[in-house]
Amino acid sequence: MENLSNRLVDKSVEAFIMGLEIYNKPTIRYRVEGFSFFICNAWELMLKAELLDRGISIYYKDKPDRTISLEKAIQLIYPDKNTRTRLNLEKIIELRNISTHFITEDYEVKYAPLFQACVINFTNELSRFHNVDITKYIPQNFLTIHANYEPLTSEEIKLKYPAEIAQKFIQQANEIDVLDAEYNSDKFSINIAQKLYITKNKNEADFKVKIDKNSDNHVAIIKDTKDPSNTHKYSYKNVITAVSERLKKKNITLNYKSGFNQYVLSLFIDFYDIKNEPKYSYKHVIGNQSSYTYSQQLIEYIVNEIKKDPQHFVESLKRVKK
Repeated sequence: MENLSNRLVDKSVEAFIMGLEIYNKPTIRYRVEGFSFFICNAWELMLKAELLDRGISIYYKDKPDRTISLEKAIQLIYPDKNTRTRLNLEKIIELRNISTHFITEDYEVKYAPLFQACVINFTNELSRFHNVDITKYIPQNFLTIHANYEPLTSEEIKLKYPAEIAQKFIQQANEIDVLDAEYNSDKFSINIAQKLYITKNKNEADFKVKIDKNSDNHVAIIKDTKDPSNTHKYSYKNVITAVSERLKKKNITLNYKSGFNQYVLSLFIDFYDIKNEPKYSYKHVIGNQSSYTYSQQLIEYIVNEIKKDPQHFVESLKRVKK
């Protein structure tokens, strides 16, 4: 009898390669959607094979002819919800789920770092769980994601799309930026970028440039109007994530069973009247709907306040509310 686990692994490898071929083929415009579909399928097959190897059923108890979802398989394999590999997969699943509604090529530049991390994570886990070397099926250099599009600024996005779509795209792009910075892990995202720095030390320079004080082309540092889409990048959910991550890195334990969650953030926002503090929050209004996003300053403010007295922080907010 054919081994079901081995068959799932074989199909997983095929789905993975199809995803890469679609993404790295320049003539295909459906690359973001196509890759997200196939990479999720590859992970689902591979993780279900691992569950079978562990003696765990991949079928629903009340529906023996139906296998569990990818989300459920992820939870079983990576029970810690803060596992970077899991967080990366969950963001790509979100993209896959909205692909049937509206996706543009402008999503690519933001998701490409997540895709690259997902590709590397898959090859590592395929080897760890099933002892399969993906380079036996596809050359190593084909594992590199090639993004073709230059990022648009928030202002360009607003000019290109209707307000509702532009706002949604900016929020998603900002969320990835925020999580990338907070998680700071190549299991969540891998950025490939070239940056130029000016140094006076010739030994540190890769090439030389000349500044001519007699040039007619004058330059100056200017200050422009700050776009809240850039200064207030944090959604309500991301404020919770960012504060929790920073408390963990600083080894600060909040004396509250559930940790820093929605309830605690709500208490803090109400107590300090955050929504009426422009440096901490910004109200977005589109038609009859409104929503708030928050700044980096708010994250630092919350962490500093907790740091002062983590044992009584929540209780002090609760007493004031009463």
